[in-house]
Amino acid sequence: MTVALKSEPVGKGRQAAGRPARVCRHCGAPSRAEEFCCAGCAYVYRLVHEQGLDAYYRIKDTITAPADPALLEPRDYDWLIQATAAAEERGGTATPTLETEVQGLSCAGCVWLIERLFSRTPGAGRIEVNAQTGRMRMSWRKNAFDPVAFAKTLQSFGYLAGPAGAERSGRTESRDLVRRIGLCTAFAMNVMLFTLPTYFGMEATFEYARLFATLSLVFGTLSLLAGGGYFLVRAWRVMRLGALHIDLPIALGIVGAYAGSLYGWVSGREEFMYFDFVSGFILLMLVGRWAQVAAVERNQRRLLSRQPTPLGVTVLEPGGRRTEVAPEALQPGAVFLAVAGRTVPVEARLLSEEGTFSLAWINGESEPRAFRAGQRVPAGAVALDRTEIRLEALQGWNESLLAELLKPSARAGYRHRLVERIVQGYLIGILGVAALAGVGWWLGTGDLPHTGAIVTAVLVVSCPCALGLAMPLADEMATVALRRRGVFVRAGDLWPRLAKIRKVVFDKTGTLTLETPVLRNPEVVKALEPEARAALLAMVQDNAHPASRALHEALLMEDVVAPLTGEVRETVGAGVSLGEWTLGRADWCAAPSVGQTPRGETGVVLRLHGREAAVFHLVDTARPDARAEVTALSRRGLGIFVLSGDRREKVAALMRSLGLPVEHGTGDLSPQGKAAWLEIEGANDALMLGDGANDSLAFDRALCRGTPVVHRGLLSEKADFYYLGRGIAGIRALFEVDQARRHTGVALLIFMIVYNLAAVGLAVAGLMNPLFAAVLMPLSSLATLAIVGVGMRRVWNARPAAF
Repeated sequence: MTVALKSEPVGKGRQAAGRPARVCRHCGAPSRAEEFCCAGCAYVYRLVHEQGLDAYYRIKDTITAPADPALLEPRDYDWLIQATAAAEERGGTATPTLETEVQGLSCAGCVWLIERLFSRTPGAGRIEVNAQTGRMRMSWRKNAFDPVAFAKTLQSFGYLAGPAGAERSGRTESRDLVRRIGLCTAFAMNVMLFTLPTYFGMEATFEYARLFATLSLVFGTLSLLAGGGYFLVRAWRVMRLGALHIDLPIALGIVGAYAGSLYGWVSGREEFMYFDFVSGFILLMLVGRWAQVAAVERNQRRLLSRQPTPLGVTVLEPGGRRTEVAPEALQPGAVFLAVAGRTVPVEARLLSEEGTFSLAWINGESEPRAFRAGQRVPAGAVALDRTEIRLEALQGWNESLLAELLKPSARAGYRHRLVERIVQGYLIGILGVAALAGVGWWLGTGDLPHTGAIVTAVLVVSCPCALGLAMPLADEMATVALRRRGVFVRAGDLWPRLAKIRKVVFDKTGTLTLETPVLRNPEVVKALEPEARAALLAMVQDNAHPASRALHEALLMEDVVAPLTGEVRETVGAGVSLGEWTLGRADWCAAPSVGQTPRGETGVVLRLHGREAAVFHLVDTARPDARAEVTALSRRGLGIFVLSGDRREKVAALMRSLGLPVEHGTGDLSPQGKAAWLEIEGANDALMLGDGANDSLAFDRALCRGTPVVHRGLLSEKADFYYLGRGIAGIRALFEVDQARRHTGVALLIFMIVYNLAAVGLAVAGLMNPLFAAVLMPLSSLATLAIVGVGMRRVWNARPAAF
């Protein structure tokens, strides 16, 4: 089936006003191409329509993440086979169940699509997909369900299934806050209910006045226990460590208002009772904190939690018996097998005659390298051959470079000195004013209860809403604005660190350049006859070689055809064949092709019966917007540097093509060399951007770190943020959004100072009563929210950059 493609964009409703005419028809992001931003989106769009699931585009969000073509590369699903077998054996039920994580969930449309795909799978039972937690729970008829087939179907639509990490099954902070918010909302409404009669003139002699005051006390106390305890406990823990935290002024405001209110209830004096303030203030602070926490957790859930460690290794025992062992169990001298897409976990000697491996993940070399029998294959190399490759381990896992790179970083939480100084100044100022006011009124009047009322009023009206509510909301708006532009913040303390960044350090291969080479002559693919296209698809669709992946992407942009049937055979280091069709080097299976391959490009030839049918020219290239984006970053005063394990001449050529000083690019670096460069040049003001294991040690040292690759898992778990798509515009967006957020923060601090001077002045003068405080507090909160809305409006309404 061929889907006719029209020119209008699809998405949720009509095209939004002001949006560029060119938007990707699958993900909705601005696109430099006519219809799709990348081959992955073109492929998934066709697939959705072929399956009759086009209702997805009426349900999904207007802008979603692009479909990464790398998601179509071969993946190992042995873990799923084992998990399915264990589920079928467990309990003896006819309908076993299994829970997995799903990467790529973003909206209700994703949930709907996965449910429909599951219902069409033979043997399927029920499925529950939770976009909030990034998990799905499915049941099926025993011995009638193929989990790998379903996982591959999901993968073709842009979703990755992975093992359910135990650390995500427990309670999250945002869920705990939601429960507290629910309880505190009910308590606050009840406090308001029993306080309003007083504001509307209820006399203290009214027969139910004391009952209403007591009920206000009860529900105010419940608010303190259910919601206030969150801030009190956190403030106490930080104080024990000798530090200040934003929760401390919130905790002091709660304690001061509650203590004064409790005294007012005991003494029967209304001017002391602020239970409505206590409950309302706690509720507002909880909402602000939930917005801040939920935004980070939402981005963290988009990634699989258990990806980094290599899967089991097939070891050949004496006598030929095969045993599956964990990489940690490998010992020197063990003979093991590597198949396409598998990572070599330890340094090993090649026992097969030949083998082709990609070293891009470990040292940044973009071209695959052919090894011959007896040569050493480094740990972290990825096998590319379709046939099994035999290797002999030369070291154990603990001595492996890959094991060192996979170690989780132990970075301590970043302390925001500016916020600490603001909190410290706020506390000293408010407590000092309250103490002076108390001393002054007591010496002037000798009325201790009235003096206590003044002190309580000072603590009540000096509401730190800008710190506790508006700033978390600004963080949430910044996070959402970035998510709409394909950037996902994972670390809650990223924002204060961004202000210190003075240099941006890029890895080369897969970060500044694309993961796969680019086809220079895509018109050749368009011109292929259907049979030639079917043969080419069959030879490249399950091939991990970079050239095959590039050709696969080019095929995805064209009309879908069924792959040619037959057995695909591989000649290591030369090419693949299918019947009379061959695809490989120019000098393989025939005389070299007529014409020279341009310098810096790779020529791949498709032949039928030895006669040339097509020549494809592939070249490693920078990402489409790399030159414009590094120029824009430089204009912001940031130094741009490139570190790579690739050859120096290739790094120099990239620097010249991007208009950067050649001396800012360094090649032939080992993973330890990259980390050492950061130590020498200064890691405390560096943002490191990388995509492979060779960047892991540098990641551990940089102040901030981000990655464009999330399907491998290693660096996405270490990264403070990740970004999607074929461009790097997300990095500039990160700085632009942070700049708007910081300007908004300055406006909030100015407002907080002005408000507190006025409100605290009234309280010190004895002009603040409970009714005035109850009205002023929510008005000040609304004012801070308005400041956030105005300050973040520009980045909130900004159009996403083209992916």
